[in-house]
Formats: sequence, C-alpha cells, structure tokens
Amino acid sequence: MSGRHCHDEHSAHGHDHSHGGAEHDHSDDITPALQHSLYQHISFDGITTLNEAQYGSGKAICKKTWAERLTEDPELASDADEQLLVNIPFTGQVKLHAILLRTSDSDSAPRTLKVLVNREDVDFGTAEDAEGTQTFELSRTSEVQELPVKRARFGAVRRLALFFEDNFGEGEEDVTRIGYVGFRGEWMQLGRAPANILYEAAANPSDHKIKGTGVNQVGSGIGGGGGGM
Repeated sequence: MSGRHCHDEHSAHGHDHSHGGAEHDHSDDITPALQHSLYQHISFDGITTLNEAQYGSGKAICKKTWAERLTEDPELASDADEQLLVNIPFTGQVKLHAILLRTSDSDSAPRTLKVLVNREDVDFGTAEDAEGTQTFELSRTSEVQELPVKRARFGAVRRLALFFEDNFGEGEEDVTRIGYVGFRGEWMQLGRAPANILYEAAANPSDHKIKGTGVNQVGSGIGGGGGGM
C-alpha cells in the first residue's frame, strides 16, 4: 500500500499542471518500461555533447521525463556533420538493462549507435577508433525504441558515451536529430543490494514499523531485511 500512497502523493503534486495526457502518462510508472527507470540517477550537470547545433540540447533531451518523450522540443540536432557524441554520467553505479531512444521517420534519424562504458571524456577520435561495448543498428521510426544491452557487459556502469555515427541520409543529410534519450536498469547505492532499491517503492507498510528493530527480528521472515543493513 505504501507504493500506492507514494504514487498518489506524487500525482497530487503534479495535479495543477495537467488533468490530461501528462497525468495519464505518469500513471504508466508501474509498467515494465518505467519500473526500472534510471532517470533520477542521471548526473544531468555532467552531461556533455559534441557537435550539437545548440549548446545544452544534448542535456535537455536527457532531462525529458517519460511523460515528455513525444514532445518535439527540445531536440538535439548535429552541427557540422551528421555525427553526435553524448557523454552521460550517473550519480552512482548502475546495471544497465536498456537504452530508450526516440528519433523520427526521416533521413535525419541516426542509423548506428556505438556505446562505450566508463570512458572519461570520449571525443570523436576515441569513439571512432574504439571497438565499443555494444553497437546498435537503429530503426527509422518516430516510436520510442528500446535497445536491450548485453547485461554482462553493462553490469557496473558509471558513465556512458553514446556515439551516433551516421544517419539514414547516406551522406545526403548533414543534420542528425534526436528527441529523447532514457535508460532502464538498476541503481546500486554503496553497501546495498540492487534488489532493495528496486522494490522499495512497493514495500509493505509493516516494513517501516520494524525498521529500527529489524536486527532483533531475524525470524520475522522479511526476505531482504538483512541485505540492506
């Protein structure tokens, strides 16, 4: 019930903003697509983007919430050529499950995404020469694409470099455009198991009652109680 209570509180907080689609989208927090969202664990101030036409637009599309994923603005557009490189740090260590991406059904949609893990200050030379942790062939679509990663390679991620190598223009389109970037996975707080973080929102109210005396209640049958100590 506490998970429901937290959700109701959060909905009430945003009630004045919208009675329509945005609030409905927020209720999708309980769906698998958002169940493991890493949004609140992105270090937004540390995001840097190379070859962006408008300064700060790479950071801006990462700051879009799930409810804002279909909005046209802000948008990240490339400047001198079709390549884009976005460096994204997290506030801790994460186990990445998937990258969420929205582009468009046009020549400006990126076609190839190379992802590098835990590399400091990646530039275009580094990104082009590196093998990459995983490379994705993207779709030309205005739908949100979910790109599952090879989890064995993304189990201890502190930062990601997203290198968009080309677009669907095949050399005829110099501008690459991206509307939304998001991430799903597990955030690991130092000294705590990821599972404890994942399921806190759905905790039973009785968990809170024994929080201070949990050490003395070994036989209480609380499965993850000891892991968080």
